[in-house]
Order: sequence, then structure tokens, then C-alpha cells
Amino acid sequence: MISNDVIRRLRYILNYYDTTLVDIFALGGCTVTHDQVAEFLKKPEEPGHVECGQPEMECFLNGLIIHRRGKKEGAPEPVLNPRAIVTNNDVLKKLRIALELQEQEMLDIMQQAGAEISRHELSALFRKDGHKHYKDCGDQFLRNFLKGLALRYRPQETGAVQKDA
Repeated sequence: MISNDVIRRLRYILNYYDTTLVDIFALGGCTVTHDQVAEFLKKPEEPGHVECGQPEMECFLNGLIIHRRGKKEGAPEPVLNPRAIVTNNDVLKKLRIALELQEQEMLDIMQQAGAEISRHELSALFRKDGHKHYKDCGDQFLRNFLKGLALRYRPQETGAVQKDA
């Protein structure tokens, strides 16, 4: 899935301002300006659109984890890895960590989005590449997951009815 689309959707889901996104990138070890964030948030057909690179996407996801959960005690400062390659599986894993989602919550999120998935299918997405039960996370799965997050975190705007806890 395109990194810019993931950032754009997460910005909406978590109700973050551009300044918050700049701070999140910084927490992940990457310096971006407000103008760069604005260019990342533009749709591909809009003038001034700039593709968010893989290293910047990794910084964003790592920064999101730190922003939401706090810095790990004794952890080294995050730095930009120019050779970073971020897969959909990586995005899913880091979102799970940042949002502190348990397996059942992830299954519920997918169900809210209208996609049924079993526990075994979900666990296959979190295995190491090369494991015999590893499964690639497709673009459609990630889109459905982000849609489910929007339904969970922004039910008023998406037209969903919030369930009582």
C-alpha cells in the first residue's frame, strides 16, 4: 500500500494535526518540515504531491509507537535507515504495537470493516518472512484494517453506531 495513503488515513483516524505528524517523524529519527508533511498528505493527482519514501515511513511508524506508548527505557535514539523497506506486514505489526491491540481487538476491527479473518490467518501475518506459515499482508487487507480503525476511532464521522462497553 502507498505510504502516503497510510499516513493520510492514520492522520484522520487518530485526529492528528500536521504539527503532530512532524513531531511523530522526529520521534522516529527523521526530520521533516510542515511543507513536506503537507506534500505527503496530498493525493497523487494533486499538484505538489510528493511520495513518502520507505525510510521516512519507517521513521513515522517508529515515531508513532513512541508517541503513543512512550520511549522504551534504555532504548537507543531512533535514526533514519536509508535502506529501510516497509512491507504491509510491517505496517500492521507497528500499528498493533502503537495502538496496543490484542488479537481479539484486531479480529473485531476487521469484522467491523466487513472482512472476516480467522485467528490463524491473523497470526500468519505476524510471523517472520520465511516461516512456513507466513502470509503476505495484501493491500486490500491493510485497507480494510484501516477502515475498521476509522470505524472504531471515528464512529460519528463514518456513520457507524458505537457499541456500549
